[in-house]
Amino acid sequence: MVKIKNNLATFIKGDPKNIPIVFVHGFPFDHKMWNNQIEELSKEYFCISYDIRGLGESPSNEGQFTMEMFVDDLQEIIETLKLDRPVLCGLSMGGYIALRTIEKSESSFRAAILCDTKSEADNKETKVKRAEGIKKINGQGIEKYVNDFVPSCFAEESLPKSFYKETIERSLISSLIGVKGCLLAMAGRTDTTEYLSKIKIPVLVICGEKDKLSPPHVMKEMADKISDSEFQIIPGAGHISPLENPEATNKTIKDFLSRKARK
Repeated sequence: MVKIKNNLATFIKGDPKNIPIVFVHGFPFDHKMWNNQIEELSKEYFCISYDIRGLGESPSNEGQFTMEMFVDDLQEIIETLKLDRPVLCGLSMGGYIALRTIEKSESSFRAAILCDTKSEADNKETKVKRAEGIKKINGQGIEKYVNDFVPSCFAEESLPKSFYKETIERSLISSLIGVKGCLLAMAGRTDTTEYLSKIKIPVLVICGEKDKLSPPHVMKEMADKISDSEFQIIPGAGHISPLENPEATNKTIKDFLSRKARK
């Protein structure tokens, strides 16, 4: 583990001479959700993952987070590790961070991979759900919130599997301050939809076939707005396609990188 400014827990694997890939995890998970991808891709690429502040092993501090703070953290990692135009790969909340970072400094990246995410800011209904989530954590604790929310991230056939139980257990490690801070940051994020048509770098858009939170038709519409994009559905997966079907996800990513990231 490498400690970055603000004590962000950052992890590296692979040869630093290879093309770098930065993985940004979803909510309320941690960097380990990318283990299957990093294990495979680190043979040819330099892989960097980290715990978003407030989650996993990164500190929550005061818990008053914004999406702009998360973007600053990502840029700090890239600058500290001196990464040369990395590929940026984000899922769900990690996708929100990736999209806003690209909007701010697209030239810093050679390609992007957006998994099970959206460019739109929260609408009124979703903002209310975030607020209800914070209320639930305050009144009933983090375990109640995680056990109610996380199942919606997976396809039903994933729930009996060992990786689902492990994901629940890891999600409970995060502090309630950190989880509430992430909910606040997501509710207050800006909309990046308008920038999609301006993106010039190659983008792979991945969506689980059974994703209920960012369903395939929504992600296909997002991909269609990006000029150099590819859209792929991961069979049998819900919102956490890299965990639920790592074989198909890895194959899709490797194929995209071999054609687009090595130019």
